[in-house]
Amino acid sequence: MKLSKLLFAFICAAFSMTANAADITIYYSPTCPHCHHAREFVENTLIYEYNDLKVVNVNVMDANNRSEFFDTLKKCGYERGGVPVLVVGEKCFQGYSDKMQSELRDAVEFDLSDAQKKSASENRAEMEKNRDAFVSSHSDRQNAVSESKKKINDESVKMSDILLYGFFGLLLVCLGIIVFKKQK
Repeated sequence: MKLSKLLFAFICAAFSMTANAADITIYYSPTCPHCHHAREFVENTLIYEYNDLKVVNVNVMDANNRSEFFDTLKKCGYERGGVPVLVVGEKCFQGYSDKMQSELRDAVEFDLSDAQKKSASENRAEMEKNRDAFVSSHSDRQNAVSESKKKINDESVKMSDILLYGFFGLLLVCLGIIVFKKQK
């Protein structure tokens, strides 16, 4: 009985470690004004509100990125290739207007804890008081934004995924040892 409680606690801990802000991928064209506004909102506002948010910009005019863009359109159920396309976690948005800001925040916050949502709200309030001072004191958040670079296997492995799989591998080894000892 104690073993099952311990295993349950480990599993809960593993899943709680993965509760981060949903990452955002922005498919854009350099000549698209709506893309510019979407990227501006995400890169100048959202990354400062959500401490763990990561953003990847994908230029659809680059031939290396087109197959990824078309795969995303298909996954999102979009028949036309208009940009911007923002993928927030598992939710897709096509186009951009300032009226979408609340929906984008909701999508980012979908899996966040109450404490993380409160922190984002506090960050938003601080930015409203003195945006320049807040941004200056959190200049490291600019590192949260990257431009897509075509990867050899087209897969990006997150550190949290590695930790999670490592934890489950360790858990399986421990269970195997326990079962092996009980059989003897």
